[in-house]
Amino acid sequence: MEKESFSHLYDEDDRHILKVAEDTIDRSVDRIAEIISYARESGIRKIGIANCTTFTREAKVFQEMLVNEGFEVERVHCKYGRMPFNDILDGYDGISCNPAGQAKYLEQKGTELNVMMGLCLGHDMIFNAKSKAPVTPLIVKDRKLKHKTFEMLKPKK
Repeated sequence: MEKESFSHLYDEDDRHILKVAEDTIDRSVDRIAEIISYARESGIRKIGIANCTTFTREAKVFQEMLVNEGFEVERVHCKYGRMPFNDILDGYDGISCNPAGQAKYLEQKGTELNVMMGLCLGHDMIFNAKSKAPVTPLIVKDRKLKHKTFEMLKPKK
């Protein structure tokens, strides 16, 4: 089997992201501190938060933390625009989540890094695909395990 080179898959923006991420690794800090360190090292001033309405309180706390660290922060919840679900999928009732709208809102606000907090499966995919700024997750929604999916992967004793 030939060894394939994948380096051609990475452009200069990708290389910059990887370099800063590697240079700021600190195993003694939590994910929030990692995001702050990465943003500072990258020269990022404006951070976006795209959250599920379930995580509104946590998103506000995270926003305050970032503001206290000197960042400008824009936050948008999943029901942004109050779009009827039937506008996207026939036969579905209620107000739809709007991950494409969240991405567009943060783009219009000029965010340089976006953080996802608890977007539903599928909605997170759309948000990632539509976001112009790089995206990193902070919380992954897992209703059954109270957002601690890792618990399923722990070896059984």
